[in-house]
Amino acid sequence: MGLVLPKVKVIAESDEEVSLQLDGIDRSYANAIRRFCIAEVPSMAIDDIVILENSSVLYDEILAHRLGMVPLRTDLERYVLPEKCDCGSPLGCQKCRVLLVLDAVAQDKPRTVMSGDLVSEDREIKPVSPNIPLVKLAAGQAVKLEAYARLGRGKEHAKWQPATVAALTEGKGEGVFNLKVESSGSLPAKEIVTRAIEKLEEKLAELHKDVSDKVNDEK
Repeated sequence: MGLVLPKVKVIAESDEEVSLQLDGIDRSYANAIRRFCIAEVPSMAIDDIVILENSSVLYDEILAHRLGMVPLRTDLERYVLPEKCDCGSPLGCQKCRVLLVLDAVAQDKPRTVMSGDLVSEDREIKPVSPNIPLVKLAAGQAVKLEAYARLGRGKEHAKWQPATVAALTEGKGEGVFNLKVESSGSLPAKEIVTRAIEKLEEKLAELHKDVSDKVNDEK
């Protein structure tokens, strides 16, 4: 029997969702792609917050958690993971972190502060939707803070998962699988899959080198 070359067929595609048919790919490799879509592809999320004023009903910690879970548009070409940045600073730099500012005050009536009220120093790195409620302020209450976003991976925290759904199901025929990936909006769904495959190939190359070096050392 001849070698069966892997085939990938796009069943449906949009920025929010992509469905692929994987043919001639081992189940373990297909499942690894699925897992990498969730755990290994970096995305941007708020990680550090400096509270300047918070007279709302939410504790600082709860407000910080809510901000961290707001999905942000991500640009993997212009930003790097903090551990890979050459700045070497725990505070980060323009290549590994983005500052977003929130300055919201309820004057004479209640106000709901939304994700769109966050002002980013990089207009490309912003909440995927301006309509995510953050906190409701009563008249006279205010929230002022600085939020610092950075790249991270889903294996560190759920807020860095670029995919909300990554499902692998049996296809029609032996060795055929269907992969469906839905994006949080931080990255296009197709880019999540592409980056996942790249990361998997990098890991396999590293493993191959480590094994080869160990074998050579034992000779």
